[in-house]
Amino acid sequence: MVTKDDVIKVLKGCYDPEIPVNVYDLGLIYDIQIKDDSIFIKMTLTAPGCPMARMISYDIEEKLKKIKGVKDVRIDVVWDPPWTPDRMSNEAKILLGIQ
Repeated sequence: MVTKDDVIKVLKGCYDPEIPVNVYDLGLIYDIQIKDDSIFIKMTLTAPGCPMARMISYDIEEKLKKIKGVKDVRIDVVWDPPWTPDRMSNEAKILLGIQ
């Protein structure tokens, strides 16, 4: 059975190519739901109109589908609440010189 930790491990390998921090530590992931062989992700981006939106979503979807037992991945990109740097992990803030 797929666990939330399995999903987080994969998400930590997915990056916005414009920012050297993974999408999970960047705070872009708002929710992770797992039901049977499906993963549902609610996420945002650092800004509406992000030119890398499709590429980031595609990368996440393809990597999550490689988890044994996963048949379906659905990604819902939302804008509410809006992303802010406060959502980043301490490690991400340090890496980007914010903290």
